Amino acid sequence: MQTRIRSLACAALATALLVAPAFGLKGPPWISIELPANPYDKSTRDAFLLVHSFHHGTAMGFIVSGSAEGVVNGERRSLKLEFAETSREGVYALKRTWPREGTWTLVIKANQGPDDAATAVVDLGPDGDVATIRVPTMQRGSWTVPAPVSLGEIDAALRARAATLARRS
Repeated sequence: MQTRIRSLACAALATALLVAPAFGLKGPPWISIELPANPYDKSTRDAFLLVHSFHHGTAMGFIVSGSAEGVVNGERRSLKLEFAETSREGVYALKRTWPREGTWTLVIKANQGPDDAATAVVDLGPDGDVATIRVPTMQRGSWTVPAPVSLGEIDAALRARAATLARRS
């Protein structure tokens, strides 16, 4: 009997861990981008931009990851981005590690758990500065929640932007 109870308890725990979102949170994460970074805060000085990760309205120290997706001289490039923690909870600094030449899009995710992320898509203009920031969303019932973003979507938009810029040159 004791073995059966222990097995049922282990099964219930495993189910709860697999079904419950990371940190036991219900609802989606959110992400926002801040720029310019505060030059008076040592932890954000020289950052290209800052990434904020949230659960609803609360800043959370989620795992932030991303890549710089680019086209340089007609060649597709992908570089992993490195984020540094700052003096504020849920705020991460990103320094420029990608080349100035080419057409670039930064794809940045605040990961609340497996398959539970909010993605910011940051398009850079020909001058290398931020041109647009968007967080794709979708409706889930009456809620607006982060939508998944595929690398195929990023690649198609990036190539179209690169081709437009090449025609203008």
